[in-house]
Amino acid sequence: MKRIFLTALLILGAFFWQFTQIVRADTLKKYVSLAPSTTEILFALKLDAEIAGVSSYCNYPPEAKQKSKIGDFSRPNIEKILSLNPDYVFCTGLEQTPVINELKKQRIKVYVADPKNIEELYVSIKEIGEITGRDKAAQKLISGMREEIAQIQREVGQIPIVERPRVFVEIWHEPLTTAGKGSFLDEAITLAGGINIAHNARRAFSIFSPEAVIRSNPECIILAYMDKGEPLKIVGERLGWDNISAVKNNRVHNDIDPDILLRPGPRIVQGIKELNQRLYP
Repeated sequence: MKRIFLTALLILGAFFWQFTQIVRADTLKKYVSLAPSTTEILFALKLDAEIAGVSSYCNYPPEAKQKSKIGDFSRPNIEKILSLNPDYVFCTGLEQTPVINELKKQRIKVYVADPKNIEELYVSIKEIGEITGRDKAAQKLISGMREEIAQIQREVGQIPIVERPRVFVEIWHEPLTTAGKGSFLDEAITLAGGINIAHNARRAFSIFSPEAVIRSNPECIILAYMDKGEPLKIVGERLGWDNISAVKNNRVHNDIDPDILLRPGPRIVQGIKELNQRLYP
């Protein structure tokens, strides 16, 4: 009799577990992310199971590659998004504006994360946490990011500004493009302990003349596109660049993943650390 009772309990327990899994699956929220940065935030908040679709550019973490693809960054497939029946779609600004407007017409809830600096990134993370019910996880993520940056700042703060290295970050070479004031990258350089020679550029991202780089004589050059060639050779063969301090002292780097420098997501902290290591080897 006792054995029959225990068997019945096991059967009921297994049934109950399967039932709760089905209910949980039916009650999970569905989220779609149209930008690599918001995808990284959603994964950082442990929302893997709730992510129904991502853009074809969303490549981190590796699990993002397994999600249903809804098209590229600037031209996502509206029909595909609607077929996923998302509770929320997470986007960014600029070229995604037409898509955002169309989704709103379809009465899809949309959140636009378009932070211009790290403080605004914290706000985006906090608001995404509130939308998805991950308030505590968002606060924990923000606190961790703040502490890691603060640690770098404590070290950098001991170095007089006049002794901090001048930095040029080359986003692309044809035309020569860099980041100026108002960009995440400019802020990251400062937090890492460097002086961005393009800080006073007119726009956050703009074309920068080779002659201006020569005149500014940066002590460190970062190629943010990870060219497969030898970095010193890439820039050293340019007219007049062989006299730049960074070139003469072999301080030209192309080994930092551009995604951690250019995406306004949680990994910007890692980008700052990598910059700090190149500036103060």
